[in-house]
Amino acid sequence: MSSTRCMHHVSMPRTTSVSATEQAYRHVKRHVLDGSLPGGSMTSEGEVAEQLGMSRTPVREAFLRLEAEGLLRLYPKRGALVVPVAPGEADDVLDARLLVEVHAAQGVLRLPDDELATLVALLRDLVAAQEAAVADGDVAEYAALDARFHQGIVAAGGNSLLTTFAVSLRERQQRMVAHSVRWDRGRAATFVAGHRALVQALEARDSRTFRRRMHRHLDDARAGL
Repeated sequence: MSSTRCMHHVSMPRTTSVSATEQAYRHVKRHVLDGSLPGGSMTSEGEVAEQLGMSRTPVREAFLRLEAEGLLRLYPKRGALVVPVAPGEADDVLDARLLVEVHAAQGVLRLPDDELATLVALLRDLVAAQEAAVADGDVAEYAALDARFHQGIVAAGGNSLLTTFAVSLRERQQRMVAHSVRWDRGRAATFVAGHRALVQALEARDSRTFRRRMHRHLDDARAGL
C-alpha cells in the first residue's frame, strides 16, 4: 500500500455533482447521524423536498434506501420514523469495532517505515483537529473527525471488506457519539487522549499495547453510551 493510498482514506472527499436522489439521501442521513433528526422523530417526503427545492420522487427513493439501512421506518401517508437506537446495539457495535480495528492494526504495523510515518502524521493532524473541535464545542465536527480517525486506521490495514463494514459500524455509532459528547465535553477530551495513545502504539509498532489501548478506548465509549 502506498502513502498516497493512506492519504486518500483520511483526507476530505472531493466535491462532485450528485443526483437529486443522492442529495436527498445524504441530507436526511446526515441529520439522522448528527442527531438533528433524533430517534423517534418523524419527517416526510414533502418536508425534505421543500427543504431541498426538489420533487418528492427523489426523496421517496432516498427514504427507501435509508429504510433498507435500518435508519428509517416508512408509514404510508404519515411519513418516515427515525428508528431509535435499539437496546444493546451500542455493545454490539463496540464489540465488532474492537475486532475489526485490532485486526486492521496488524496490517498497519506491517507497513514500510515511510508509509507508517505518513499515516501517523495524518492521524496526528486529525487528533489536533479533534482537540480544536472539543474546545469549540462543535459536536458534529468532533463526531466526523472521530469517524475519520478510526476509518483511517482500518483503511490502512488493507482489507477492503473490513473497511466497508467499519463504515457501517461507524454510522451506527455516530448518533450515539454525538449525543454522549454533547452531554460531557470532558469525556470527549478523554477520547482524544485515547486517540493519541493509539497513534503512539502504532508508531512504536506495538500490537499488544494497541489492543490494550483500543479496548480501554472502547470501554470509555461504552461507559458514555
